[in-house]
Amino acid sequence: MKSTDTEFVGGPLDGKVLPILLSPFHNVPKVYRVPVPAHGGNPESVLVYRRAKEYGAKGRWRWRYEYDPEGDSRARRWSASAGE
Repeated sequence: MKSTDTEFVGGPLDGKVLPILLSPFHNVPKVYRVPVPAHGGNPESVLVYRRAKEYGAKGRWRWRYEYDPEGDSRARRWSASAGE
């Protein structure tokens, strides 16, 4: 499987560049979830990063991930309202 080095912006992974597996259509996932295990009395949690375009030199762009402090609550609200 192919991967691409993708930058993370904001949150605990700010400034990190990690290899992300590409989909069959050569895109990175829209949402990237990072599970954080329980440690030192803190409960387990999930960091949520959302895909965004980053523009570089000569008008070219590439994907990067931006931290979403609300996490999955945005997705839950949307799915709850969609069923009404």
